[in-house]
Amino acid sequence: MVLRSCWKSRHKTSRGAAVRPVLPAALLWFCVTRLACAGGALAETNIVVQKEAEFDVTYNDTATSENQTIYAFNHTVSRNKSEGVRVSVDVLSRGLESPILFVVRQKQAVLSFQIPLILRGLYQRKYPYNHVGRTLCQPPTLVASETQYFFVDVSTLSSQGTNYQLRVSRVESFTLHTDKKFSFTASPSQPQYFKYVFPDGVDTVIVKVNSDMTFPCSVMSIQDIQCPVYDLDNNVAFIGMYQTMTKKGAITVQRKDFPSNSFYVVVVVKTEDEACGGPLRFYPLRPDVLIDAGNRSKDIDVIVTPAIKLEVYVMGMLFCLGIFLSFYLLTFLMACLENKRLCRMKRRECLIPADVSPAETGKIPASPYEYGSLADNGSTLSSEAVTDSATSTDIYGYAERSLDSVGRSRLESLSSVEEDDYDTLDDIDSDKNIVRTKKFLYVADLSRKDKRILSKKYQIYFWNIATIAVFYALPVVQLVITYQTVVNVTGNQDICYYNFLCAHPMGALSAFNNILSNLGYVLLGLLFLLIVLKRDVIHQRALLRNDLNALECGIPKHFGLYYAMGTALMMEGLLSACYHVCPNYTNFQFDTSFMYMIAGLCMLKLYQKRHPDINASAYTAYACLAGVIFFSVLGVVFGKGNNVFWIVFSVIHILATMLLSTQLYYMGRWRLDSGILRRIVNVIYTDCIRQCSGPMYIDRMVLLVMGNIVNWSLAAYGLIERPNDFASYLLAIAICNLLLYFAFYIIMKLRSGERIQCLPLVIILFTAVVWGLALYFFFQGLSTWQKTPAESREHNRDCILLQFFDDHDIWHFLSSIAMFGSFLVLLTMDDDLDTVQRDKIFAF
Repeated sequence: MVLRSCWKSRHKTSRGAAVRPVLPAALLWFCVTRLACAGGALAETNIVVQKEAEFDVTYNDTATSENQTIYAFNHTVSRNKSEGVRVSVDVLSRGLESPILFVVRQKQAVLSFQIPLILRGLYQRKYPYNHVGRTLCQPPTLVASETQYFFVDVSTLSSQGTNYQLRVSRVESFTLHTDKKFSFTASPSQPQYFKYVFPDGVDTVIVKVNSDMTFPCSVMSIQDIQCPVYDLDNNVAFIGMYQTMTKKGAITVQRKDFPSNSFYVVVVVKTEDEACGGPLRFYPLRPDVLIDAGNRSKDIDVIVTPAIKLEVYVMGMLFCLGIFLSFYLLTFLMACLENKRLCRMKRRECLIPADVSPAETGKIPASPYEYGSLADNGSTLSSEAVTDSATSTDIYGYAERSLDSVGRSRLESLSSVEEDDYDTLDDIDSDKNIVRTKKFLYVADLSRKDKRILSKKYQIYFWNIATIAVFYALPVVQLVITYQTVVNVTGNQDICYYNFLCAHPMGALSAFNNILSNLGYVLLGLLFLLIVLKRDVIHQRALLRNDLNALECGIPKHFGLYYAMGTALMMEGLLSACYHVCPNYTNFQFDTSFMYMIAGLCMLKLYQKRHPDINASAYTAYACLAGVIFFSVLGVVFGKGNNVFWIVFSVIHILATMLLSTQLYYMGRWRLDSGILRRIVNVIYTDCIRQCSGPMYIDRMVLLVMGNIVNWSLAAYGLIERPNDFASYLLAIAICNLLLYFAFYIIMKLRSGERIQCLPLVIILFTAVVWGLALYFFFQGLSTWQKTPAESREHNRDCILLQFFDDHDIWHFLSSIAMFGSFLVLLTMDDDLDTVQRDKIFAF
């Protein structure tokens, strides 16, 4: 080799001599120098020993810097039979000055590793392993059978002799079979991988990996049949699909992603457990120190099962559509029955002479509430019967008004009337202070403003939430599409927190069933909008014909908040579906934002029913809800373990509760200014010290005291426990306040002598049962982004409905039905008051 180099130098020099003369002495000196170097090199040449080796034989040899050993193996490879080859090496010597290098040369691949094998962890921790086992990559053969050779080269630069053991064996169970469990053991230096071939008629399979041991943390990977196979902790994420696991792991694999109709299942044990939520080792004092990893072997079971077929997809979609379209059918049938009943009543009224009183027909109402019973579920009475009762009552303190004057006032131009017209006059403001601070308030006292202006005010709720929905939903859809693309491109299954044991892909979507189950929110939200629209049209027609029931009786009809609620329910379905495209820590707010909206709108609607003049405007309400969502984002990003954030939030929560309590107690007739403290002191002195007097509005005080107890308790719980899931904690606050106010409303309604009709009562009972079932499935907890992805997968469970839907999908079904039922309760529970004059309906 050295002589050849010298000849090349001389040859190049002689060619250059044609251009420029070179001294012969210089050429002679150069050759002599190279020959001297060659002599020294030949003296230090390694002794190369090649051995014909056999499978399943353990070779005990010594490696030094003076020799190099090559083991030659050959085996027969068949196209129809997959057989793995595994190389196991164990170094018996300790304290090596230089590692031993093993190089496996195959026909189409080269595998090399050193012993001790150094694997790195976090902060450059180094873990040495003296026992290494690697499976050789088997390239596919084109012929029916051929003999392939491979060589194992062993060398080292250490001058000391190093004893090692080498064993090459066949892996008999290298191919995994469908529905057959296979068990094996893996460690960081001894990864394992096996081959799976799609059988005929199977296009999708689920690879399930289980272990009884939580730690050590491991990684399962699905890789195409190609060399090299990435089966070490530092390179397993380079290609294919992968996920960390503790006890459970599952990846859905589709035939279309693997042109060879087969793939490798790779299992690697990590050097550290931090990625799976385990403890982190101490930080080394010196960066070059080697840390003993201890025993990190893990017993693992793997099984490959066929995924569901197309028929199950079709059955799941038909089931989902059938459930919610049945509500449309039921609503249509009830509407037909109601129309039939109304036609029958109109025929009966036509048979009664116009000058006949209710007493002559054999029915004398004993109280104003019995007018509703005559109409049965709030149907419109004849105008004659209501006119008789209206002529004997001085409504709102004004003289009695004829139908003609009422009709003329309704048909005035909207351009000359504004909502704040009353508020610009001092005498009317004084009148408001008198009316709204009475001890006993009626709906007539709080529905004095022009109905047309209030209707326009509440219609803004719908248009605002529709605008918010468009601007909110479009970036969300774009973001989750990006998330799904990243998952599909990188193969990192730890990005999204699916229930991997029941995640059925469709197209680019990884969990189509979790998205499909949100269809109920959209369909039932649309159905609620149609029901509200029908009621709105009927009410507008009644106003046009100057129906006194519509003008002067019952809870004032304002449908803007109902439209906003239905829109919010539809958007909840859309955004929940977007969240389930790739559920994780950063986009959980997509799933909860419109839940806050729904809870807030329901509370506003309850309050608006009997306080239409003083309910919050759409701008104020949505500004407050925006503040709630702002704190939700802050809590998700900064709230975990941050004491300062929890103190600030708890203080703001308590202050907001107190301010809202004051607003509700005084019906808005108070001012937050520099004299607020002086007025508080005067009230405490006059009502508590000077004379002990009870609260003027006892019912309101009971509600507000209970509300403050609940909210202060929730604030204390948050400050003490500091839950990791801040978004759910905030949602719990909203739901608790809504349930408290709803219970108060029902109790006060019954306490005031009002009644709940049959239909609303049935809906209330049905909704309560459905909510109970829904919460049961919600708390099953199939995944949680509060933990690491590997820990979250421990909660994964198989499908329980039609082999397509899991517990969380059933939660979607039941919660959408329960929300729809809750909205119907709000819409219908005051139908008994449709024929009761508003100066006889209590405002509480």
